[in-house]
Amino acid sequence: MTYLTQRTTQRAGDRAEEQRRAAARVEERRAEQIRTVLEFIRSALEAEGVAHARPSQWEVADDWYVRARPAMDGLRIAEKSIELLCAPGLHSPTTLYARALNQAVWQERDEGSLAERLEPFKAEFLAVARSSLA
Repeated sequence: MTYLTQRTTQRAGDRAEEQRRAAARVEERRAEQIRTVLEFIRSALEAEGVAHARPSQWEVADDWYVRARPAMDGLRIAEKSIELLCAPGLHSPTTLYARALNQAVWQERDEGSLAERLEPFKAEFLAVARSSLA
């Protein structure tokens, strides 16, 4: 009888430990996803700042370009991190927002403000990010 009791107690302890480990893995994964989303947001804001500072004429050796190139590289890396580490539904709005930022930085400006052009993409990304992290 004691053997059966000890075995049952051991199994219950093993199950509790496995549940604790599973919960810890889920929480670590969520924390990693939050860090990834925050890094993308930081990179997007940096790219937006570069877009606002874009001169009408620029060359590869200009100070603006020297700041813009690493900002856009960081945005691309952050976008791919979202694709790799976050929920699949977050990838499309992230890509659309990153493309809008890329166009804002590298292409000639159209009529309308930069904020008006970026806001729909930013809002969609933030809404999906919020729901995917809930």
